[in-house]
Amino acid sequence: MSNAPKSSFELAMERLRAADRESGVEEKPLTDGQKAAIAEARSVASSRLAEREILFRDALKKVYDPVEREKAEEEYRVDRTRIEADRDRSIERIRRGEGERS
Repeated sequence: MSNAPKSSFELAMERLRAADRESGVEEKPLTDGQKAAIAEARSVASSRLAEREILFRDALKKVYDPVEREKAEEEYRVDRTRIEADRDRSIERIRRGEGERS
């Protein structure tokens, strides 16, 4: 199948890999420990997001003032963004091999 035409995605990935090689970036496969740590980081973040959503929905049921609702919605958005950023930082540290801190 080496004669089959490549998709634009495959061509783009080849160009990115070539650029990485030229700039000295090394592509390393993840170890089983890293994969497990990444799965754990995603699981923890998912749990935190679910918990925050439950608390947010419960709080909205008790708030009728539009200004207070908007404030609660903004806090919820900020919390989600923070949790997702924490997750992404943890995963990146794990990928770099710096440990599995939360």
